[in-house]
Formats: sequence, structure tokens, C-alpha cells
Amino acid sequence: MNYRHSFHAGNFADLVKHALVLWLLKTRQAAGPVVVLDTHAGAGLYDLTGDAMRSREAEAGVQKLMAAADRPALIEALAAEVAALNPDGGVRFYPGSPVLVARSLKASDGYVGFELREEVAGLLRESLSGFAAARGEIGDGYELVRAEAKQARGSLVLIDPPFERPDDYLRAADTAAGIVKADPSAVVAIWTPLKDLETFDGFLRRLAEGTTAATLVAEARLRPLTNPMKMNGCAMVVVNPPEGADAAATEICGWVAGVLGDQGAKAEVWRV
Repeated sequence: MNYRHSFHAGNFADLVKHALVLWLLKTRQAAGPVVVLDTHAGAGLYDLTGDAMRSREAEAGVQKLMAAADRPALIEALAAEVAALNPDGGVRFYPGSPVLVARSLKASDGYVGFELREEVAGLLRESLSGFAAARGEIGDGYELVRAEAKQARGSLVLIDPPFERPDDYLRAADTAAGIVKADPSAVVAIWTPLKDLETFDGFLRRLAEGTTAATLVAEARLRPLTNPMKMNGCAMVVVNPPEGADAAATEICGWVAGVLGDQGAKAEVWRV
């Protein structure tokens, strides 16, 4: 199973990821200029009448988000970004992290997104063409992000692989640990699916072996983890979480699990 952005754009996991990324960005910006680095950027902007129609996950994700009433502040912030890209109403277009971040950059900020597949890297560059402070690069994000992070002290790094390679969990953990070892002021947010606890626990152990930095785990489970062939939930693992991250993650994951989840859904935020 893989989690390529185009097939799953606008699903419940994107809502968790992007609402928290927006909060992390705003929090980092409050402390000064920030560079956002994105290891697996994808195309940047998604037409939900394309690949996403095959999974229909957006129907149970962003479409329910936009129809919901009484959205909490951090969910509302994401809804406002989606609405801005759909000025005629409806939910045809959904922003990936590149466009979401680029739209929120200040003049002194920057964004660099990496994409391994050449055809997708072309779409990434096209989606970022209107943003002077953002750029897309082709190549292995796990490798390239380390060099960029060394130059951009205090960066915000997003690691969001498709998990179609057997070593993605290992490389994600090792990349995060390597970045915060080289720059203890960096914040690294790692997205992972939740299919079974054995795989997820192994990932967390690998991360803990590589760094002693404070680490927050934010889980949104739509159903119990009884079928490892399904994405039962997702997690955002934040290394060096800023102040307020626990409350922000609780608000976001709680809303997603409570509004979009099945019976037995739950949200949990904890520290490693």
C-alpha cells in the first residue's frame, strides 16, 4: 500500500497533517524568519476530480470539513485556505503542503520542496511558480533535506513519504534524528499512517535511538487498529515541538477523530 499524495489528497490524514503544519508554521514565524523544508512534496496542488476520484477519500475528508459547522480555530484555519482556492464554492482544489505553506510565507521566509519523480517535480514547480520565496527541487528528499537544513538554522522540516518503500520508516526516523543532531533548534514533523501498532512502535523506537530530543506523538484513529491492511488512522510525530503543540494537536486530532471517525475512533496526544 502506498500513500502518494495525488490518490489521497484531501482525506482525513491530510486534514490532520495540514492543520498541524499550518499551526507549526505560524508558531515558528512568531519567533522570526523560517525556512520550511519538505522531503516528499508531491505536486503541490490537487484537482480532486483527478486521481483522488479513484479513492473517493476526499468525500470523507475535506468535503465533510467544508460542510461542518462549529469548526475549532485550527480546523477553521485550514478550511479558510481550502475556501480561498475554491472561490466559486465547492471543493475541487485542495492544497498540498507546498502551496499551503507558500501561501502563508512572509517576505523573509522560504520554502524548499523535494520530489523524487520527475513528472511530479514538474507539477510541483508549476504550482509554486507564483511564489517568489518557494521552490521545488527534484531528487531524494531524505538526502537533500539534510544539506538544506544545515544552511537554514531553525528550520521547520516536514517528512511525509508515500511509504511504498520498505525502508521508508527507517529513513524517516534517521533523517529526523540527523537533522536535530546537526541543528538542535530545528523542528521536524513526520507524518505516518497507522495500520498496526507493531510497525508504528518500531518506527518510534528507531527515532528514539537516534535522538533524545523532546518528541510529541499526535494520533487520530478513525477505527480500532484491527485490520493492518487499512489505514485506520494517522499520526504526526513532532521532534522539538514548540510550546503549545500538545494543545494544538489535541484540538486537531480530537476534531478529526470525533467528526470523521467510526465507532471506536479516538485521538491521543502523548510524549515519547
